[in-house]
Amino acid sequence: MSELQPYPALTPIVDNPRLTVIGTGYLGATHAICMAVLGYDVLGVDVDQKKIDDLSNGIVPFYEPGLPEKLREALDSGRLHFTTDFDHAAEFGDVHFVCVGTPQAPGSQAADLRFVESAFSELARRIDRKALIVGKSTVPIGTAARLTALVQQISPIGAELELAWNPEFLREGFAVEDTLHPDRLVFGVASEWAKRQLSAAFRPILAVDTPLVISDLATSELVKVAANSFLATKISFINAMAEVCESTGADVNLLASALALDDRIGGRFLKPGLGFGGGCLPKDIRAFAHRAEELGVGHAVAFLHEVDDINNRRRLRTVDLIREMAGGDLNGKRVAAFGAAFKPNSDDVRDAPALDVARMLYLEGAIVTVYDPEANENAHRVYPDLNFADSMVAAAIDADVVALLTEWQEFKDVDPDDLGRIVRHRRIVDGRHALDADAYVSNGWEYRALGRPAQAQTVGLTVDARDEVDAA
Repeated sequence: MSELQPYPALTPIVDNPRLTVIGTGYLGATHAICMAVLGYDVLGVDVDQKKIDDLSNGIVPFYEPGLPEKLREALDSGRLHFTTDFDHAAEFGDVHFVCVGTPQAPGSQAADLRFVESAFSELARRIDRKALIVGKSTVPIGTAARLTALVQQISPIGAELELAWNPEFLREGFAVEDTLHPDRLVFGVASEWAKRQLSAAFRPILAVDTPLVISDLATSELVKVAANSFLATKISFINAMAEVCESTGADVNLLASALALDDRIGGRFLKPGLGFGGGCLPKDIRAFAHRAEELGVGHAVAFLHEVDDINNRRRLRTVDLIREMAGGDLNGKRVAAFGAAFKPNSDDVRDAPALDVARMLYLEGAIVTVYDPEANENAHRVYPDLNFADSMVAAAIDADVVALLTEWQEFKDVDPDDLGRIVRHRRIVDGRHALDADAYVSNGWEYRALGRPAQAQTVGLTVDARDEVDAA
């Protein structure tokens, strides 16, 4: 990276900085709670009064294993508070983390930066002493430089207000572990003072030799989208091979197992199935490709368009398999859809392959009943016309076809014979390669999975199912 601006001798470093976290959605709430657990005084800030009230009362407004317990620990310590008051936040904090969302812009592949720009602006106009604003949101490259000019123009202290970028790498379902014990930290900074101040804000994590990469602002912005693009490419690669396998009679599970034994490739994220979804991978690769076009290097990442297309085709192919099992016509057929969240251990249904498949089945006339251990409420909010059941058994009663769409442990643990006693026909489509195919076939089920020949009776070696989904 380029040489950092020197550290002025009279510029103070706060050894135990007070932290604000702007935005208390999935990223922000997790970051605020975990930093308080690590011993910092933290103020969470949001414009949504209900979120603030819930968190202040010990209620996490989304599903994340382990986080409610950490919230209670942080609140009981007296180190964590929440507010909607930006004046209070500006006065309170030494280091301000901006954790607001960057959804896909309406009618475009670009990232919608309105919330990021608003958060930086509302905070900067109120800061009247030396401070550091740190972006954690996933943004297009060049955003940090533009925001630096913006905040220094509107802040009463001008250039004394500095900006850094610290990308997040959270996996939904493992967010507490990933915050408290990350596999790396990336600091995008423009001065020695910013580096030292940000290091002070992560002292307990750095003290256990967590790898740290110090970079310029542009590189730090690029790290997250590059990582997500690589993971998405690997998932779509094995799903492209599944398409080839389906046309040749080959078995994609065996293919993936053979590839995984090559140390240069490895088995992580080499799991065939319905593909990726959620609030990060799909919109991040689209925004990355869009930004590359703006920069005149769209050809360099043109492959991401095909990565996205492959991912979407898996959803259509899953519907095809279910239709085939139902006799070629879905109209009036009962389908039990096991899963709605984009991955297990999450209630996130944003761009969820499972919910997308359920919707397409419904549009073809199927009577679809969805059950997800945690995501039913969110799924019903998105698609209120679907039927939702309170249990796996209730969803499966008299089903013509069962479709495993999200690989919750509950679905993997069910006894095939017990399940077979409540369905109308023993037919199952395993959209995640998560089930014991031998057990289902031996109990009289017709079993189909993406990328496996219809006549196959065994699974052979399989790749660990934990590694397919995006963890952002």
